Amino acid sequence: MEQYKQEFIEFMVESNVLKFGDFTLKSGRKSPFFMNAGAYVSGTQLQKLGEYYAKAIHDRYGLDFDVLFGPAYKGIPLTVATVMAISELYGRDIRYCSNRKEVKDHGDTGILLGSRLKDGDRVVIIEDVTTSGKSIEETFPILKGQAQVEVKGLMVSLDRMEVGKGGKKRALEEIREIYGFETAAIVTMGEVVEHLYNKEYGGKVIIDDTLKSAIDAYYNTYGC
Repeated sequence: MEQYKQEFIEFMVESNVLKFGDFTLKSGRKSPFFMNAGAYVSGTQLQKLGEYYAKAIHDRYGLDFDVLFGPAYKGIPLTVATVMAISELYGRDIRYCSNRKEVKDHGDTGILLGSRLKDGDRVVIIEDVTTSGKSIEETFPILKGQAQVEVKGLMVSLDRMEVGKGGKKRALEEIREIYGFETAAIVTMGEVVEHLYNKEYGGKVIIDDTLKSAIDAYYNTYGC
């Protein structure tokens, strides 16, 4: 596993973004882990987060694209932080774009925030986490409705490695097959477990045998 991936896993734990315990997800599933990107709240955290996304996007898709698109609302700070990191790390000036939840009819009108989309733009989509692919289902038509763009791929921070809406394949794999663009994550939940299982971090073991058994049981039901 790449060094920046190991650092990112520890960064999620340090930032209280990745938690372990007993959680009820929006889908109704009972999960022993939960990820909340809204817990990145400081300038230092957002700077680091943007750098991790930038490195992962560079490794997976390269930098031959024009626009980084982040679905509202959490995608807005993710997108801004990442285009700034791409500029700082690689000297590449990428435009950022997000959607609004409601169309604005005065001033800076329309449904988009940031850069306008133009025919021929190559776009990478950025999200925090994808469980079922619902957000892509909502935002992909917005992208295609604004201009004739080419979506090069999707980058999420954590692949939960769960079945998608179809119930047979991982959500990221389903998105790839339905929409025809590549999907990737900075880290997978499998890599998280590999890195943290029975290892002391911050003075304690994050994933012990009991928690590992709960995670295994969860994936026996919802994993792919």
